[in-house]
Amino acid sequence: MSTGSDLIMSPEQRIPEHVAIVMDGNGRWAERQGKPRTAGHRAGVESVRRVMEVCGEEGVRVLTLFAFSSENWKRPKSEVNLLLDLFLVALNQEIRRIDKRNVRLRVVGDVSAFPHKLQQRIVEAERLTANNDGLLLQIAANYGGRWDITQAARGLARQVQAGKMDADDIDEDSIGRAMCCSDVPDPDLFIRTGGEQRLSNFLLWQSAYAELYFTDVLWPDFHEAEMRAAIDDFAARERRFGLTGAQLESSSC
Repeated sequence: MSTGSDLIMSPEQRIPEHVAIVMDGNGRWAERQGKPRTAGHRAGVESVRRVMEVCGEEGVRVLTLFAFSSENWKRPKSEVNLLLDLFLVALNQEIRRIDKRNVRLRVVGDVSAFPHKLQQRIVEAERLTANNDGLLLQIAANYGGRWDITQAARGLARQVQAGKMDADDIDEDSIGRAMCCSDVPDPDLFIRTGGEQRLSNFLLWQSAYAELYFTDVLWPDFHEAEMRAAIDDFAARERRFGLTGAQLESSSC
């Protein structure tokens, strides 16, 4: 996990290392076209493909997509089942393309709640791409930021109980190491499509210093141009991490 002082960009560092995206608007996209919500979710898969390609071309190291939140179980059962089926179909259809592009796939979240067949396919897909050293594509599935913090706290509590560490040793670094995605940089750029302007329980801890980018574009319409616009917007920002502009300028000299 990276800290703010480690992430201060020089003027040349225009590309975010880690991009996190809340892919919102699939259902509304479909409804506006008089189609069932399922059509929007299917159309969203194409946007994943295009955004992944742009990130690979631009040199982004990590792309994390919020595919299925821990709150999504509250949706109608028919839609939940469709989302799970679509996840399985997308894995089957896209994994060879992902592997061919030297992309490594990782699924983060509590996948134990998924059907066994989907769990098995996730393991197979991760194993197939494990040796790829290009873009790391992380799919957050049955994931929630509060769940992430809770499971980290439980893990540390068990270590204290087992005598492997003292309670006084728990600090930001130890908590960060116990969370999902602890082996990759924190998100530099947090994108949400669909017009809403909230985090929706996604990477809460990790996004403390992320640059937030909100767009009204619905996810199925978020293609190459929109992704490049978000990266350009990121490049134009001054990231201070709690410092003043004068401190930031002196640190880059």
